[in-house]
Amino acid sequence: MIGTVLSGRYKLEAKLGSGGMSTVYLARDQTLDRQVAVKVMHREMSEQEDQLERFRQEARSVAKLSHPNVVAVIDAGEDGGHPYIVFEYVEGETLKQRINREGALPPQEAIAYAIEIARGLSMAHARNMVHRDIKPQNILIDAEGRAKLTDFGISRQLEQDGMTATGRVLGTTDYVAPEQAMGRKVDPRTDIYSLGVVLYEMLIGQVPFSADSQVGVAMKHVNEELPDVQRRRPEVSAAVALVVERATAKDPSERYQQVGEMIDDLSTALEVEAARAGSTTGEATSVLDAVPPPERKLAGGRGWSLAAVVGLLLVVGAVLLVVFVISGGGVGGGGAGKDKGKAISISSATDYDPQGDGEEVGSKVGLAVDGDPTGTAWETEHYESDTFAGTKTGPDPGVGIYVTTSSPVKPSKMQVRTPTPGWDAQVFAAAEGPPEDLSGWGEPVGIAVDASQNEEIELTVPTPAKYFLLWFNKASEANDQYGGYQVEISDIKLLR
Repeated sequence: MIGTVLSGRYKLEAKLGSGGMSTVYLARDQTLDRQVAVKVMHREMSEQEDQLERFRQEARSVAKLSHPNVVAVIDAGEDGGHPYIVFEYVEGETLKQRINREGALPPQEAIAYAIEIARGLSMAHARNMVHRDIKPQNILIDAEGRAKLTDFGISRQLEQDGMTATGRVLGTTDYVAPEQAMGRKVDPRTDIYSLGVVLYEMLIGQVPFSADSQVGVAMKHVNEELPDVQRRRPEVSAAVALVVERATAKDPSERYQQVGEMIDDLSTALEVEAARAGSTTGEATSVLDAVPPPERKLAGGRGWSLAAVVGLLLVVGAVLLVVFVISGGGVGGGGAGKDKGKAISISSATDYDPQGDGEEVGSKVGLAVDGDPTGTAWETEHYESDTFAGTKTGPDPGVGIYVTTSSPVKPSKMQVRTPTPGWDAQVFAAAEGPPEDLSGWGEPVGIAVDASQNEEIELTVPTPAKYFLLWFNKASEANDQYGGYQVEISDIKLLR
């Protein structure tokens, strides 16, 4: 098809790669005079209705994503029986090509790429999409060194039954999660497992398992633990090894429950490696620079004390501290601003509206704990008044969001970032439940009045709890075209 012009616009110039369903071409967008990548479905596949629908689903799914770490969809169409999708052209190489060329990557570079891939995944997961084929071949490294996730060809929407027959395994078995290998239900934790394997390969230079067949590899993912990272590469810090270990737990309930948690621990591990090396390098520098100063868990990697010996001692102490915190499951989202309190790991967030229709914008609730404190946000519905008209006529009208920790804790503060400052709220804590009604939460353990964009709420938690409800009883003016009143929350953290 070289030389073919699709829809009178996209001229196919060279073949970039091919798979079982489609071929990807370098093409010239003759309308805008730019290079693009065009994925053209094989004719024999386009005659199969289920495969054609899967191809169209990819275009629809990725078109919903707009993120610097996801390859963007530009256009889609069909010409002469050839369905196609037009992507931005990423000039560079795949992560697999880089590993094949260089072998094991420097730890900082490997962690930085893992963070960027995870950031792209967080956007997909926030849209209720599971990629299901995370592998280095589907990660592009552009000319600036940025990692971009591509090929959502077998992704699926969580709320749909999907296009996959029961028991059929899709994905590459070198990176397949145990539940996926067994043909069971997948969810975001499936992608987290595969990303953990990709991180392992970047650190070691090869995949963890080999066998005589793909089925044999898949069964090793089901039955065998990954080889210990530090035994294979002793210079890698325990902080990094623990991230791999938790991400690749066989039981999904023992993995990171949301990719934002993994981003938090990866950021900590990156600072550990930077501290050990004395500075950040390459892509790690830009990734670390993207972490706001209040989020830093250790001192920045580029400004060191003149007393080298003292600095090295401080580094060792910091590394031991971070490793201890991670191994205890206590790393969540960074430092605590003024008092440098440690963050507590949050496993999930849930919308809470028992007095109204039962839920707010539930599909976005994960954005409040996705590791992106400024770019994404959960939001309530729009209300006619700042006192949540329509939720309840009696006392305590409002709506809320609660976060869940992996184990009972007694935080001293809750940090909340919001694009809609000015709201009032109470914080409640519960050890069991979560309670279905507001009355079941007991007395408030914290309060916020006329909240700022970076609100810090002092908490008095009498006994350890797992559920922490942020209950809004006064909203702010909406900052969009719909008007009225609502609350938006871009980040929630609990601090020790």
